[in-house]
Amino acid sequence: MILKKIFLTILLTLIGSIAYAQFEDPEIRKVEPSERNAFQQRFADINWSGQGLYNPTTIDRLPTIELRSRLQAVFGDPTQTIADLINDNFRPGKAIQFEYWFIVDEQMPLMILDLDGPFENGLVYVGASRYIDLMPQVKRTLNRMLMDDEGDPVEFSDYFYSPERDQWYLVKYEDGEYKREAISRPTFN
Repeated sequence: MILKKIFLTILLTLIGSIAYAQFEDPEIRKVEPSERNAFQQRFADINWSGQGLYNPTTIDRLPTIELRSRLQAVFGDPTQTIADLINDNFRPGKAIQFEYWFIVDEQMPLMILDLDGPFENGLVYVGASRYIDLMPQVKRTLNRMLMDDEGDPVEFSDYFYSPERDQWYLVKYEDGEYKREAISRPTFN
């Protein structure tokens, strides 16, 4: 009988700690541009998925151009922009304005990118399919990070190419205004 009580106590303690862990905020670390190759090698065999992140949050309803400014405030410069891709066999189908890459809890890869540059609302989230059960909590945490005072919009400047419009844009947040200016193809170093 005593062993049974000890076993139940240990079991309940374990269950309680597992349940608590499910409600802790995940640690979200941005991958710096200098770490892109290491990230790609580490996660080369990952099956990527956008599933598990569909529960709508505030950030799904905000213009992407505003979210880019909030991401800049919280995480700094993107991991990759179109300027990083332009000289690497660029195809119009690869046209992005920005990508932020993350490692969540030192194990789960996550990418956040724009859907159609500054012309849509929300973001595209892509994570490892084997961590699909963790993705809703990751999204809630990102929502909280971007929408609190830490995520107040800050200035940024990016380029975007729209294949549908066959047009380049300078996209920025400057002097309290979001701007997307049609431009000629920029020169990239």
